[in-house]
Amino acid sequence: MPEHILFSIENNVAQIVFNRPQVFNSMHHAMRQEILQALETCRTDPAIRAVYLTGNGKAFCAGEDLQEVTDPDGPSLNQIISTGYNPMVSAIRTLEKPVVCAVNGVAAGAGANIALACDITVAAESASFTQAFSKIGLIPDSGGTWTLPRLVGMQRATALMMLSDKISAPEAAAMGMIWKVFPDDQFAAESLKLAETLAQMPTKGLGLTKRALNQAFSHDFFVQLEVEDALQTLAGETHDYHEGVAAFLEKRKPQFKGA
Repeated sequence: MPEHILFSIENNVAQIVFNRPQVFNSMHHAMRQEILQALETCRTDPAIRAVYLTGNGKAFCAGEDLQEVTDPDGPSLNQIISTGYNPMVSAIRTLEKPVVCAVNGVAAGAGANIALACDITVAAESASFTQAFSKIGLIPDSGGTWTLPRLVGMQRATALMMLSDKISAPEAAAMGMIWKVFPDDQFAAESLKLAETLAQMPTKGLGLTKRALNQAFSHDFFVQLEVEDALQTLAGETHDYHEGVAAFLEKRKPQFKGA
């Protein structure tokens, strides 16, 4: 059983909850490995059709646990990134199932960039985001230098990374950093409902959509048209495509299986 996260599966949704609230869910090696194992389960278990990622307590994730990096016997920065954060955000991006990130509190440093690596990121109204790295002389990691400029533009991304300003959840939504903000008293229910809705949709089609989006920024328009052609052909071979068409013609609600 994991010690530093909570992991459960219900209604075809895998919930991964960061669970070190005493240190604002900051991450160390053991916690990162538990998250990676949970993401691998999400990849291989066909009963899981969506992932819901959130934090326990006042914070979503405060990033790296600085007790680890200051431990003379601890891992190097290179080891922390290459065996922890890089595999984690890579697993999120390559998981061909929707990943909903529900930011319940502060998301700082790597915690912010893990949130931004997810497919749909929502936040409680009281939550906040900060890159934080410049305050200790580091650069943004966990894919942040790739993701953030694409979400908010180069000028905003540069300022957010260099100044490490704290951005409120409503500000983050207004600049396109995240999708939506929910009032605090509705946040848990509404964000989980989003994941549950996605879990009942055509999982293969959503996964292929994600595959196309992952390639979009490295292709020109005409190459991306070819990608869409190939992936649409695969989508058209799924059970859920045929069910969706039949349900539309028969004027009934489709019963998707995620296959």
